[in-house]
Amino acid sequence: MLPFSSLALVAVVGQLIGGAMSATSLAGRRIRQELKQRHGEVEAALALGLPPAQARSLVGRPVAAEALFPGLDQTRTVGTVTLPGAFVGLVLGGASPLDAGLVQLIVLINLLAVQAVAVTVVAVLVERGTADRPERTPGAKRPVAAHEDRPVPAAAQPASPRGARASSRWM
Repeated sequence: MLPFSSLALVAVVGQLIGGAMSATSLAGRRIRQELKQRHGEVEAALALGLPPAQARSLVGRPVAAEALFPGLDQTRTVGTVTLPGAFVGLVLGGASPLDAGLVQLIVLINLLAVQAVAVTVVAVLVERGTADRPERTPGAKRPVAAHEDRPVPAAAQPASPRGARASSRWM
């Protein structure tokens, strides 16, 4: 079996994080693209009285599952078309093929589970509107948030204690 060492843990967790990152990226891009393309359906659902998250869910949730296809395809071809790295590494390291296959199976099942959780989290965040970022045109200034200090107009600034001569020196 897989030894419980820091080296083995880093390798497995790295694979899981990498798989979650790719699934998250695919899900986020695909859901945003679908929401942008089918915004009329979201507007119709809002007009019918659905809450915004539920209206976006009607469009975004079905396409979120598409982010899991690469992981499912990889799992489907393991052993018949490709030999995964964990399996080959363990066999070359002296493990029995049965143990190496078991470890690879555990890694693939964990990878699918992590990807499913990651896609679900992204779908929920996009549906709630918390993962959206406003579209900006190049060169546009960043909007000032309500809590930030706005620049004070020159007419409202207090006069310099040294008089007008001191302030004209810096202009």
